[in-house]
Amino acid sequence: MVQAAPLVARIKVDRKQVGLKIGIPCERGFQENRVAITPQGVALLVHNGHEVVVERDAGIHSFFTDQDYAEAGALLVDGPSEVYQCPLVVKVGPVPAEELHYLRQGQMVFSALHLPSMKSGDLKEIIGRRITGIAYEYLTDRSGFQPVVRSMSEIAGTMAILIASEYMSNQFQGRGRLLGSVTGVPPTRVVILGAGTVAEHAAKAALGLGSEVALFDNSIRRLRRLQLLLGRPVYTSVIHPSVLASQLSTADVVVGAMGARNGRTPMVVTEAMVMGMKAGAVIVDVSIDQGGCFETSRLTNHTQPVFEQHGVVHYGVPNIPSRVSQTASESLSNILTPILLEAGQRGGAEALLWLEQGLRAGVYCHQGHLTQRHLGETYRMPWTHLETLMGSGM
Repeated sequence: MVQAAPLVARIKVDRKQVGLKIGIPCERGFQENRVAITPQGVALLVHNGHEVVVERDAGIHSFFTDQDYAEAGALLVDGPSEVYQCPLVVKVGPVPAEELHYLRQGQMVFSALHLPSMKSGDLKEIIGRRITGIAYEYLTDRSGFQPVVRSMSEIAGTMAILIASEYMSNQFQGRGRLLGSVTGVPPTRVVILGAGTVAEHAAKAALGLGSEVALFDNSIRRLRRLQLLLGRPVYTSVIHPSVLASQLSTADVVVGAMGARNGRTPMVVTEAMVMGMKAGAVIVDVSIDQGGCFETSRLTNHTQPVFEQHGVVHYGVPNIPSRVSQTASESLSNILTPILLEAGQRGGAEALLWLEQGLRAGVYCHQGHLTQRHLGETYRMPWTHLETLMGSGM
């Protein structure tokens, strides 16, 4: 039984500027090309009195060299062991299994969790290390938005259209169609499933190229919001199977951009619907990391990104932002660097937890306790409200 969350008592917090020691290790996750903090972010942190330790080649896949980091003021080290000596560690992907033994009690680690691939054994070991873990999936800002999720969704939405454009061209054995419009030639038709941030940016990209766009979602409120954001009329509908099948039959591109419900994306496109699509049409299932919107979808990777089924090209890479690693790294760094700077100004990261509800929302484990209800229910593990632990001084 989980206790109700108590109100956090107001306490006196030391707000004097403190110097942080921040570690940035290499990303060893499969095809992860991003880095959490760019040299520009490091320079800002160092300028404000913080020490930043960077593992050599941490930024190489985002085209940031060791020299870039050295000139920004970072201390370069040869392996992860020295990086994990830092009280604060900032990563992109989750801590890999081979690095879990480096985690130390009282350490704070910022990273993604990548829930679909998270193993319960690894999660238990992370909790057992008694660190404070902050997950990008849960982190919120003062407006209640999830800044990292939103930023990566913007990139994924735009990239979905650019990827589809590639696979429609002759260069990739496509039908030789330009995604967009040319005078005197009928425009390509793009169907987007969902009405969130990914859908918004996919629609903007498609409309910007001159395509016709149809949006499907089961929320009239979200469809209306997106219509207003786009600033122009587009086809919108709730998800009626017959209406969706009709639109899919004439689509050149279909983007799966639906959010997960109860841990999994709703599968709204059946295999029969895919069989009714045009030969050479392209499906980009951005939701594949949460199960996918299409019955015919399956996980692919950046090395072998597509497969063909029923004459339709399927793209199922779960880590689309890593395809444009420098842009994605800059975006992530622009979110994390101000948080770290504020932590220094407020007396340290632990002190900032007391002051910022959005940062507390990102905490999934603290001092040996799981603190996220969703994780507890998913992995059938006991969990406790973070406020309960902090209120008891744990």
